[in-house]
Amino acid sequence: MNREEAMALVEENVKNKNLIKHMIAVEACMRALAKHFNEDENLWGLAGLLHDVDYDSTKDLPENHGLVGAFMLEEKGVDERIVYAVKAHPGHKECRSKMDKALFASDPITGLIVAAALMHPTKKIGNIDGDFVLRRFKEKRFAAGANREQIKSCEGLGLSLEEFTGICLQAMQEAATDLGL
Repeated sequence: MNREEAMALVEENVKNKNLIKHMIAVEACMRALAKHFNEDENLWGLAGLLHDVDYDSTKDLPENHGLVGAFMLEEKGVDERIVYAVKAHPGHKECRSKMDKALFASDPITGLIVAAALMHPTKKIGNIDGDFVLRRFKEKRFAAGANREQIKSCEGLGLSLEEFTGICLQAMQEAATDLGL
């Protein structure tokens, strides 16, 4: 599956524009992390873009989130590594590969970064830095849905929280137009 096919699948199955922006943000982070680790940027990017493809159909049954998406992707003949990462990202399976671990940690940090950008007076992601995001990270009530332990799992990739935040923030800044930030 190429990016155009993946985006068509996302747009067919996900109606919430903000969720699509989230999926694009995770894609940007995953591509940047793949580049950092000298991994396949297209493979990792597709995992990020497709990770919530089943959200609309599972929002009332969150225990099925990821599993339905994995099935949808299997039906489309998507690479089994992406299928497994989609299954693992909500915690249904153990993260085995570097890509699985990166997706698990990237999913919540995008929400934290977006919330940090939106609280900045300019509401522009380009006007915040890693320190700004990390200060918000320490505020437990800020973007409470962004699971801090899940974000800190980036250490399992050999990245400090500061490095991980910096990589994801820069990736999202480069995708600011697509994210509307």
